Amino acid sequence: MAVLKVIEVLSNSDKSWEDATKKAVKHASKSLKNIRSVYVQDQSASVKDGEVTEFRVNVKITFEVD
Repeated sequence: MAVLKVIEVLSNSDKSWEDATKKAVKHASKSLKNIRSVYVQDQSASVKDGEVTEFRVNVKITFEVD
């Protein structure tokens, strides 16, 4: 039987929500092993002078505990 744990991570990118999600997983994988999935819980963006300047995601990362 596998034991899984879920953590919540916030990430941002000046390119896209997809890039922000990839950054969250890449950064989390530096300290977590056996990442199984990522769930994008929430998306938002910062706007300045009528232009989107930053994409933000709130993700849940699921990993297996040894």
